[in-house]
Amino acid sequence: MKAIVQRVKKAHVTVNNTMISSIGTGLVVLLGMAHEDKEKDAEYLVDKIINLRIFEDDQEKMNRSLLDVKGELLVVSQFTIMADCRKGRRPSFTDAAPPEPARRLYRFFADRAASLGVAVKKGKFQANMDVSLINQGPVTLILESPKN
Repeated sequence: MKAIVQRVKKAHVTVNNTMISSIGTGLVVLLGMAHEDKEKDAEYLVDKIINLRIFEDDQEKMNRSLLDVKGELLVVSQFTIMADCRKGRRPSFTDAAPPEPARRLYRFFADRAASLGVAVKKGKFQANMDVSLINQGPVTLILESPKN
């Protein structure tokens, strides 16, 4: 499982010219699932992401987590981050999980974050979405669940 995490001032998702989700200060997570990913991968990433100290404290040092700042989380499913672009010119998506297992893990990820006290908003699974955000910093991190 891979996540691209962006610290934002605000963000929103639009589908067919209709805003379906929006957040203020928080994190946007673009989430990709692989064939072999399980719930433990989602648990690992949720716990890592919501506790990452990437928000500034009073001394302008990154010492505060999403939980500390009571920020929001916008989770967007994005299978394209599972692309392998090492060969040729066309991305290969053979490592990406099929839609139903990916949908289940996507929901599990969002539910897990909510159960830990985070205000969670979501994109629309398998939809063509427009994601707008103001990346604060900018701070962008790429995280992966451990592979056993």
